[in-house]
Amino acid sequence: MAKAPTAVKTASVLAFERKLATSDAVMYSGNWQGSNWQPIRIQEKAVRGTISNRLKNALVNDPAKLDAEIQKANLQRVDVAALPADEDTLKVKFTLRVLGNLSTPSVCNDRAYQDELQQVIEGYINEHGFTELASRYATNLANGRFLWRNRVGAEKIAVTVKDSQTWTFNAHDYALRDFTVQDKQLNALAQEIEQGLRGEKFVLLEVEAQVLLGAGQEVFPSQELVLDSNSSKSRLLYQVNNVAGMHSQKIGNALRTIDTWHPNVAELGAIAVEPYGSVTSRGVACRQPKEKMDFYTLLDNWVTKGQKPDVEQQHYVMAVLIRGGVFGEKSE
Repeated sequence: MAKAPTAVKTASVLAFERKLATSDAVMYSGNWQGSNWQPIRIQEKAVRGTISNRLKNALVNDPAKLDAEIQKANLQRVDVAALPADEDTLKVKFTLRVLGNLSTPSVCNDRAYQDELQQVIEGYINEHGFTELASRYATNLANGRFLWRNRVGAEKIAVTVKDSQTWTFNAHDYALRDFTVQDKQLNALAQEIEQGLRGEKFVLLEVEAQVLLGAGQEVFPSQELVLDSNSSKSRLLYQVNNVAGMHSQKIGNALRTIDTWHPNVAELGAIAVEPYGSVTSRGVACRQPKEKMDFYTLLDNWVTKGQKPDVEQQHYVMAVLIRGGVFGEKSE
């Protein structure tokens, strides 16, 4: 590609809307071979816990004070969700809309930059298409990554994806750390997602996962952030019309966990696509600007300097644009 004119500078206002639009997920209970499903309700528990956090040295080093401290009741009110005692399977349902027109930002205040950015995106699409990215998104549907903690230790997981046709996957056949497994069904689903990203057709996928956990087992909806310091509960679970649910943001995060092109891949495997490769559960940013691996450095060099990144990093940059966000130039 010809080198971009030196006059092109990053737009001060630049934003992309997300192209993978997920709904909230709702949770139902039933039996593995059954056809009757009922909503899972959030229940409240009041429990008397023990003191188990780290204590000050003055308490730890004095047996009498320590005995007195641990006799105090740790009273808590918490939300819980579980399968009924006579049902062994969790069903999670949500929808996914795939949008096209990636080459046009939703907001951009610099026409010259927008034209150059559009050329870069369309050049990528003409050269690579969305084959690699769509395959990875499809894998994250097939492997049930969006179930998060509900996936752990499940005996069986069946994922069904529907639009005009239906695909069924055994989630345990697809790995979480890599995207090397390919088969006819997965490729067909990936092709459907790619057509949506290209804007060739309207794509709305209905996703259902059945998870065999065991009768009466606890399930894990999203946990709400308790912003009110006067809240009587220490754990608040998410509900959609009084049905246990998972945030659309959490579902979206799972679907975009496709970045195996970052420097820490040997340790962490796939991480969610983020401008700085942030993994909040580990407290690390895997894509440091000083290593020139972050989204902004790669994008600016590509658009304003004509320095095309390696193919893998091109996939990453496009995945961040599909994720959406505000990417304008920082103010000094």
